[in-house]
Parts: sequence; structure tokens; C-alpha cells
Amino acid sequence: MRQPIASEPLRGGLSLGEQALQAQCALLPWALAAFGVCLPAYVWAGSHAPNAAWMSVSFVIFAIGWGAFYAVVNWLKEPQAADPRRRARVQILGGLIWAGAIAQIAAFAMGAGPYRELLLLAALAAAIVCVVFTAPWLPSLLIVAPVALAGPLIGLFTTEGAREAAQIAWGAVALALALSLVVNRILRRQFALAAEREMLIAERASQAEAARRLARSKSDLVATLGDEIRNGLTGVAHVLAAAAGRGGRTAPSRSQLSAALDAANDLLQVLDTTLDAETAEAGRLTVRPQPVDAIALVRDLVLLSRPQASAKGLELKVQVQPDLAAGSGAAIADPVRLRQVLNALLGNALKFTVRGAVEARLAVIDGRLVIEIADTGPGLTADELAVAFEPFQRVARTSAGAPGAGLGLTLARQLARLMGGELRAHSTLGVGSCFTLEMPYDRHARPLPAATPEPKAEARRLRILLADDEALNAAMLRAQLEQLGHQVVHAASGERAVELARVCDLDLMMIDARMPGLDGPATMAAVRSLDGRASLTPIVAVIGGPDEARDCLGAGAEALLRKPVTPAAVARAIAEALAADPAANDRVVA
Repeated sequence: MRQPIASEPLRGGLSLGEQALQAQCALLPWALAAFGVCLPAYVWAGSHAPNAAWMSVSFVIFAIGWGAFYAVVNWLKEPQAADPRRRARVQILGGLIWAGAIAQIAAFAMGAGPYRELLLLAALAAAIVCVVFTAPWLPSLLIVAPVALAGPLIGLFTTEGAREAAQIAWGAVALALALSLVVNRILRRQFALAAEREMLIAERASQAEAARRLARSKSDLVATLGDEIRNGLTGVAHVLAAAAGRGGRTAPSRSQLSAALDAANDLLQVLDTTLDAETAEAGRLTVRPQPVDAIALVRDLVLLSRPQASAKGLELKVQVQPDLAAGSGAAIADPVRLRQVLNALLGNALKFTVRGAVEARLAVIDGRLVIEIADTGPGLTADELAVAFEPFQRVARTSAGAPGAGLGLTLARQLARLMGGELRAHSTLGVGSCFTLEMPYDRHARPLPAATPEPKAEARRLRILLADDEALNAAMLRAQLEQLGHQVVHAASGERAVELARVCDLDLMMIDARMPGLDGPATMAAVRSLDGRASLTPIVAVIGGPDEARDCLGAGAEALLRKPVTPAAVARAIAEALAADPAANDRVVA
């Protein structure tokens, strides 16, 4: 087991030096008592001195030393004594005060006549007591003990006829020092064990708190998703029941179908946000910063949000700082995650604003890109604003009837910090709110062009092999692929997918990461090991989390499609896979 060094700060406990100082401090009141007990013996011995003036001065010096030592003991009880360095200096000073008192007793004893040897031995006894009280802390022992012992020993060795007493005294001093060093070593071992114990207690407390936090998070997750899934699926189920003609109902109207579609999309958004938030909480969410055209991104999002704003009668506008619009440079961020953050902020502003306007403002301030999303919504108090950034928490006053898991702002702040930025907010009740996203900005960078392949023909029908053991998932993904105009072949297992890849002329493969038997990464690796052109077929991995993403990319996938899938995400994943394999762009089915 590693022994902590004396000055090393320990998690959850004190360093060895601090523990030694505390142990010595606990002995100081007893040292003060011993200091006081020595006074009567000193007075008795001093009463035999022929020089009354000298004896009086010595008593005064002894009393001053006792008072100073008393002041040191009292000071160590004060809050300012918590500083280890200051406490160490003061405790050494207290020991030196005692050593000085012993030295002046030894000096006084040199003129005590027939009681000289007796008084020197008494001073030596007091010095040995001083050594005992300095034993817990090694620096004090090494500094104070020699000073305390020097006076009586010098007096004994320079006194005629006291040679035998001096040798006995020397032996006693050597024994006292040896025992003090042994005691110090034992105490250091005990302090090390106590420090290790404190570290283990702190680690266990940290682990227990992490477990409680995880339990609360999972409980909140289950409760939130339970409500959102129940509400969303109930509406969809009613519309589907009407479409199927159950219960003698008429076919659903267009407005009912639109409401069911909105409920399903809201549910997908809640699931996606929840999964991202849990991934970020676990520290597995990664970003790929690169130069991004933030102005174009904001304008694109505003354009997509205009129908929602128009439906509520809201004004939606963009304001760009003139220097930023005219100059060069780019924000440094992950374009996908930056879009996700801005989409969440714009979506919240449009969701909670009933009348007025929502405005996106862009400017460069102190070398950082600042994007503000301001609205004329209900506004929030300081306490409500703090709640809004808490995971799984929603402001009851403004969120009644609005869908969501209470994770949008939490995830947005986590993503901003992962990209080297920060998300702040200020709000005034009854006036509105302003959320400020601050991101790194490079005036000399150029935004990277979008990596989208140029189509070779107006109508492109790809031959796509879909490998998924779940019939419902396969049917939904197949419907989306066919909606995009592609020809789909389905394989219900990884083994079947490899067989079809060997004999079929394919333009693309979509392989689910989780399948029984030959799973997704193993299937991709098997396809890559085939002979001929089949091994070069672009692969899109259909995944559910970051761990699967790493395994699939390592097995040879060109692009990732995360569940739950949408037509736009499917089209984007296909474009990315084909862009990674330019030769695949020439495979067009007539």
C-alpha cells in the first residue's frame, strides 16, 4: 500500500504532517501543566541562591516564558490556526520558548552553589519532558529537542565533580531521544493508516453519492419517459384504431392524422434528447470541432422554423453584427451538435412564446462568437431559470401542456461545454428571456464545405440490402427507403446478409448493430473479407448508442444511422456512405 508523504493533501482527510501537528497540539495543555509544576521546584532550588537579584530576574524570565507558552496554547484554538504552515511555525516557537526557559534555568543553576548539580539535573528532566512532547511531529523533535537539552548537558559536563552524573545524564538523553524517534515512527504509521482510511471513506461516500445520483436519474428517466410515451402513443393508437375501422369509427380526419404525426415526432425527439443526455452524463458523448459557418446555420434553422412561427403569429428574425457579416472567420464547433443546441434554443423560444417575436442575434465579442436567442415569452424568475437547467425538471408555470422531457437545456449546456463554449441565460418575468450561446471563434478559419455527393442522374434508385432481425424495425426502415425511391432486399440475420452480399450486386448495405448470432460488427467484418467488388460495398450501421458506433466504425462502416430513424436521417446517412465511397455514385439502377 502506498504511503502518503507528509505534505501531500489527501482526499477526504489530513496529510501526515497535519495529523502530527494535531497530535502535538493535543499534548500542549499537558505540557503547559508540566511547565507550571516545575515552578515550585524551581522556586525551592532558587531560594538557596546567594544572589537574590539574579534569582528574581530568572523567576521573571520563567514567568514570561510560561505566559508566552500559555498564549501559544490559546492561539492554537483559534480559527486562524487552521493554516498548517502558520500552525507549524507557532508550535515550533512554543517549543523554543520552553527550551529557552530550560536554558536560563541551567544558566541560573551554574551559580546555585551546593545545589548546582541537583538543579542541572532538574533542568535536564524538564528538557527530557520537552523532548517527549515534541515526539509526535518530527521537525519539532529535531529542532526543539537539541536546543532544550543543550543547556543542562553543557552545565553538567562543565561542572567539576559531576562527571559521573553527566555520563548518566548523557545516557538518559540518548535513551529519551531513541524512544522519541521510535514513538514518532509508530505515530507516523498510525497517521498513514488513518489517512488511508479517510481516503477510503471519502471514495465510498463519493461512490454512494454517484449511485444515488444514478438512481435518481434513472427514476426521473423512467417517470418522464413513461408519461411522454403514454401520452404520445395513446393519441397515435386512437388514430390508428380509427384508420383500421375498429369500434365502428369513421376514418380519421386530416387534422387527426396531423396530430398523431406531431405526437409521434414529439416522442421521437424526447427519446433522442434523453439518450443524448444519458450519454453525456456518462461522459461518452464526443464532439468533432471544425470551422462552421454559424450565420448560414442560424439562417437555415430560422427558415425551417418560420412555418411554426407563422402558425402562432410570431415574428421570427435574424440580426447579424455588420463586422461579422462582412468579415471572414468561422466558429469552431461540431456542426451537428451546434445545430442541435441552436435548434433546442429556437424550439423552446417558439414553444413558450405566445405573442410578440423571437430574434436570433450573432456577434463577435472579445474574440468569441456570441449567439443570442431572445423572445417575448412569459419570462422566468431566477429560481425558475435555475430549475430550467436541471435535468428532468420543468417549470410548472410555463410548461403545462407542452411536450418534452425537461432535458433540452441541460443537454444544450453540456454540448456547449464539450465544444469549448458556454450557455447562459437571463430572463425578466413578464418581459421575456434571452439565452446566450458563446463559442470559440477563429477569424482566420474558413468553414468546411458540406460533404454531399453530386448526383450523376436525376433519378437514383439504389439496390440496398437491409439486415435487421426485428420485423417491425425492418418494415419501418424499408418503408422509408422505398419512399426515397430505393430498391430494398431484406435479410433477417447476419449470416443471410453475408450470403446475399456475396451473390447480389448491391449499391449499399444497412446493417443493424444488434442481431442474434452474427451481430452487426461481425457481419460488417465478414462482408469486408469477401472477394471482389462485394467487399467494397458502402455500409451504413444502424446503431443505438456510442459503444455500438465505435465497434461498427472499427468493423468497416462508412456511416452511422442512429435509432429512432427519420427519413431525413436515412437520406443523410446514405449520402455520407456514398461520399465515403465515390465509386458507388456510379451505380445507378435504371
